[in-house]
Amino acid sequence: MDEVGKLTRAAGVVGFFTLLSRLMGLLRDMVVGYLFGAQGAADAFFVAFRIPNLLRRLTAEGALTAGFVPVFTDYLTHQGKDEAFRVARIIFTFAVISLGALTVLGILLAEPLTRLFAPGFLANTAKFTLTVFLTRVMFPYLLFVSLVALAMGVLNSLRHFMAPALSPVLLNLAIILCALALSPFLREPVASLGYGVLLGGVAQLLLQFPYLSRHGVSCAFDFHFGHPALRRLLLLMAPTVFGAAVYQINVLVSTILASMLPEGSVSYLYYADRLLQFPLGIFAIALGTAALPSFSALVARRDFVELRKGLAYSLGLVNFIALPATLGLMVISVPTFSLLFQRGAFDAETTLRTAQALVYFSIGLWGISGTKLVVPVFYAMQDTRTPVWVGLGAFFLNFILSLMLMGPVHAAPEADSLSRGISALTATLSLLHLSHGGLALATSISATVNFLLLLVILDRRLGEFPWRHFLLSFCRNLISALVMAFPLLLTVRHVDWVARDQGLLIPATVFVAVIALGIALFLASSFLLRSPEWHAVRALGGEKTRRIFGKSF
Repeated sequence: MDEVGKLTRAAGVVGFFTLLSRLMGLLRDMVVGYLFGAQGAADAFFVAFRIPNLLRRLTAEGALTAGFVPVFTDYLTHQGKDEAFRVARIIFTFAVISLGALTVLGILLAEPLTRLFAPGFLANTAKFTLTVFLTRVMFPYLLFVSLVALAMGVLNSLRHFMAPALSPVLLNLAIILCALALSPFLREPVASLGYGVLLGGVAQLLLQFPYLSRHGVSCAFDFHFGHPALRRLLLLMAPTVFGAAVYQINVLVSTILASMLPEGSVSYLYYADRLLQFPLGIFAIALGTAALPSFSALVARRDFVELRKGLAYSLGLVNFIALPATLGLMVISVPTFSLLFQRGAFDAETTLRTAQALVYFSIGLWGISGTKLVVPVFYAMQDTRTPVWVGLGAFFLNFILSLMLMGPVHAAPEADSLSRGISALTATLSLLHLSHGGLALATSISATVNFLLLLVILDRRLGEFPWRHFLLSFCRNLISALVMAFPLLLTVRHVDWVARDQGLLIPATVFVAVIALGIALFLASSFLLRSPEWHAVRALGGEKTRRIFGKSF
C-alpha cells in the first residue's frame, strides 16, 4: 500500500477515537458549564489550566512530538528497531528529569505566572488567589501528558494510533467524575476540576504502557545522554518550542487580554474554543498526526513525488472538511450552546456571548486546519526554523489585531505595569469595540495568514507545489459550503433559541433537522461537482474502515 493509503487508514483510526474523545470532552464542558457557568471561579480554572496546558502543547504535542518522530523514524528505517528503541529510552529518561524539574519550578512560580498570564485578575484578590492555587494543583499534569506524547510518538511511528488517540477520553472522564463527586464537599468546589485533571494525566500515561510493551518497547531508564539522537532532537526542539504552537500562544495572548475585559470573558473564549476543537480535533489533528510519520518516511526515502501527492491529497481533505465546518459552526453557534450548555449556571446571556466568540473563532478554522497539516511537512524535512519565523510574525499580528479589535480597556488603580501598558495601547490602537469577539477574530486572522505564508514557502521548497489542485478544491468546496449554509441560516432564524418557555422539543428537533439537512446539501453539491474528496472520505467507511480497525488494534 502506498503512503496515501496508509495515511487514509491512519487518519480514519485517529479520527474515530478522537471523535469519541471529543464527545467525552463535550460532555465534560457541559458538566463544567452547568456547575460553574462563566463566573469568576470558572475564569480562574480556565486560566490555571491554560498555563500547564500551553507548556504541554509546546513541550509535548509541539516540540517533543514534532522533533522526536522524524528522528525515531530515521533510526527505525536505517538502523533497526533495537537502536530506535534505545533512542526512545534515552529520550524518555531525559524527559522525566527535565520535565520533572520544570514541573517543580512551575509549582514554585505559580503566583508570578498567574500575574503574567492574567494581570486583570489582580483587581480581584479572591479570584487571583484561587487561580494560583489551581495552577499549583494542575501543574504536574505537564509531566504526565508530556510522557504520554512521547509514547504517542513511538506508537504512531510504529503505525499504532489507537491508544494515543483514546487516552484523552480518560482525562475527560476523570474531570467529569471528580466534578460530580467532589465539588459538593470542597470549600472551593472548582478545585474538583483541578484534581480531575491530575487524575486524568496519570490515567493517560498508564494506558500507554501495555501497548508499548506489546510492541517490544521498554520504558526502563537509560542515562546515555551523549547519544547523538538526543543532541539531534534538542537541536530540532529548540526552535519548534515556539513554531509548533503558534495558535495556542495566540489563544494564551487572548486569555491575558480577556482577563482585563468584563468577568466571564475568559470563559466565553474557552467554551467557544473548546467547541471549535471538536471538528478540529476529529479531522485536522487526526490528519496531522497520521501525516507526520508518513511524511517522515517519505523524506527518509527521498520520495518527494509521493510526498507531493500525499500533500495534495491531504490539502483537498482540509478544504472538504474545514470549509463547510466553518460556515456550519457560524450558523448553528447559538443553537448549539443553547441546547447543549444553557442550564444551571450557564444562562442565556452566556449562550449569546459564547456564540459570538465561536462565530469569530470559526473564521480561522480553515487556516488552523491547514497549518496542522503543512507544519508536519517542514518537520519531516527536519526544518523547524521556518515555522518559527512565520509563527513569530503571526504572533505579533495577532497581538496588534487584538489591541485594535477588542476595544479600549481600563486598568484598575492597583494594576501592575503590564495592565497599564495594555490599557494605554488599546486606547491608542482601538479600531473596533468587539470585546472578547475581537480577540477571537484576531486569532482567526493571524492563523489564516500563518497558513498561507507556509504554503508559499513550501511552494519554493518542493518545486512543484500542487497549486492548481489546491485552488480548484478550495473553490469547489466553498461553493458546496455556501449551498449548504444559506438554507440553514434561513431556517435557524425562525427559532428563538435562548427562550425556555417553548420547551426543548421543538428547538432540538429543528437543530437535528438543520444538521441533517446541512450534511445532505453539502454532500449532494459535492457529488454534483464531482469532488474527488467526496470519494476519499467515502472510502473511510464500510469494509475499508473495518479492515483498518482489525489491523490497528
